Amino acid sequence: MEIQVMIAEDEQLAREELIFMLENEKDFSLTPSAETGIQLIELYKRHRPAVIFLDVQMPGMSGVEAAKVIAELSGEQRPLFIFTTAFDEYAVEAFEIEAIDFLLKPYDDVRFQQTIERIRKRVAHSHSKKGGDNFQMKTNSTINNPPSKLLIDDGERMVVLSPESIYYAMPSKRLLEIHTENKVVESRMTLQELENKLQGFSFFRPHRSYLVNLNHIEEITPWFNGTSNITLNDKRKTTIPVSRAARKLFFDMFEN
Repeated sequence: MEIQVMIAEDEQLAREELIFMLENEKDFSLTPSAETGIQLIELYKRHRPAVIFLDVQMPGMSGVEAAKVIAELSGEQRPLFIFTTAFDEYAVEAFEIEAIDFLLKPYDDVRFQQTIERIRKRVAHSHSKKGGDNFQMKTNSTINNPPSKLLIDDGERMVVLSPESIYYAMPSKRLLEIHTENKVVESRMTLQELENKLQGFSFFRPHRSYLVNLNHIEEITPWFNGTSNITLNDKRKTTIPVSRAARKLFFDMFEN
């Protein structure tokens, strides 16, 4: 099944980069691109794409403002919005209109592929509700049946960990520290790679430098400037920051 995608980006290089990345996804079909919020609305009326990648900041009408107009125009048939920006402080505003994802520039290939798979999953779910094609996301079997154990390469050996035993993970110098109750496992993998391995489990990125097991959170306290702190229920009562960009999404997860 073909998924129609529209791009709204005023910077030519950023627009061309995104076009190049999306053209490599064979089930995605690109419609004409917009350079302003007003142009995006007009192009949306003509082509009605299923997905829109749009920059938060554009001349005149911002991406968020344009998305709100399109959401009203489309009603229940609203497209999937993915916001793009170089500044993560816009993430909260983006999620207020139920964007399904938020990509930071410059684009990371692994993070971009996560967004693509999320789109496929949402489109498949939408079509199954309508009785449409049974379009399956490639990694559904992995997500629905996540492994009970993880193999972590610490450089000298393979360490076996259960996802539930992990409290949090964070990069330290050139290694990744994976903290459990009784030990710290160091690995050469990135935080993003660990997050990919833990899909299907209750983990969340409250900050770009931390991955946290939601089942080990003891309390959440307000901090300053719209941020918060998480306290874990480990022996050290570890405190981890929640960035302004992640705060609303974090609390929405608990409310839902």
